[in-house]
Amino acid sequence: MTNRWAVLALLFTVRTCMGIQFQSVPAVSPLYLRDLAVSVADIGLLIGLYHAPGIALAVPGGGLGRRFGDLAVVAFGLVLMLAGALVMALSTSWTLQIAGRVLAGIGGVLLNVLMSKMVTDWFAGREIATAMGIFVNSWPVGVAVGLVLFPFIAAGGGLLAVQISVSLLITIALIALVVFYRPPAQADASAATGTGWPTGPAFTAVLIAGLIWGFYNAALGVVFGFGPLMLTERGWSLASASAATSVVLWVMAAFLPFGGLMADRLGRHVAIIVVSCATFAVLLLACTRSDWTLVVFGLMGVLGGMAAGPIMSLPSRVLAPQTRALGMGLFFTMFYVLQAAGPWIAGRASAYFGTARAAFDTGAVFLALTIALVGTFLALTTQKAAVPEHRQAQP
Repeated sequence: MTNRWAVLALLFTVRTCMGIQFQSVPAVSPLYLRDLAVSVADIGLLIGLYHAPGIALAVPGGGLGRRFGDLAVVAFGLVLMLAGALVMALSTSWTLQIAGRVLAGIGGVLLNVLMSKMVTDWFAGREIATAMGIFVNSWPVGVAVGLVLFPFIAAGGGLLAVQISVSLLITIALIALVVFYRPPAQADASAATGTGWPTGPAFTAVLIAGLIWGFYNAALGVVFGFGPLMLTERGWSLASASAATSVVLWVMAAFLPFGGLMADRLGRHVAIIVVSCATFAVLLLACTRSDWTLVVFGLMGVLGGMAAGPIMSLPSRVLAPQTRALGMGLFFTMFYVLQAAGPWIAGRASAYFGTARAAFDTGAVFLALTIALVGTFLALTTQKAAVPEHRQAQP
């Protein structure tokens, strides 16, 4: 492949498997409560464990990509995701469920760090926010697919059928990636120079960018992680609750790339992030206190998703080509800390207050922190030393 948009389409399709695998737990969480006799807090832990390995492995994952090549390490990550799904499929032991979830999460770390770097390699200095808006859209698309399909698959074959279907999809993605992907020639040459580590203000800025992405996704995770539970508390069936929650993600899938497109066209990346996160927070508070559930969910998808592309473009503003692999590892380390902690915090809040509505209120707090961190990032990136080309970043 030599066309960057064709490459983006391939990477989008492969990364969709991550969202599908992640959602294989929350989409059927009532079955875990029933069949494995666990608590809501345990479900929150199992959801968060998919991201937990990234806390320790995001930076080493970037180092592996720098040493062995992006394609080889991403393919290995898909193998680990497949192994994790099979472990969860073959046993109802809670210990093995945790082990399989962690194993799959390790594979997901490698995909997240290095596939984001792959997209940056192809689009840096071009339509980076637009490309990232499309690329990260693979996550809500995968989650939405899982929300819709897994309750029906589980109704016919239980938790075993859910994990077997995940395994088949990952296998197809692995074959497609190995057969079709080729890196841009300049990526290999630039990655081999220098120490690979961002320094000075760039180091701090990429950590702040990771926190921004982490809190934003923790809020989004509240919706599809606790949405079905919140609606079943209000008398909805599992299938209808999952389908209604998926409205957020289907609408987001349709509108999310426009946030990146607007940011690239208007040059107002920060403004789009702040407005999107603020409206998302208000809608999280409103959806549990309103009977207009589907309308509010739809607005979440339109307005809440606008920030994703601009946020994911932030690392490209401070990382030179030779620091991208390890820099993206630092970025995703912060992201994974919050992705592991977020569902657990939301689950604990729900358990403490006796309702999943508390998880949505927690998500609004996450978004308030996101907005506060954006100002810090902007202050850092206005320092010329933070920008690889020594150009002052535009807000």
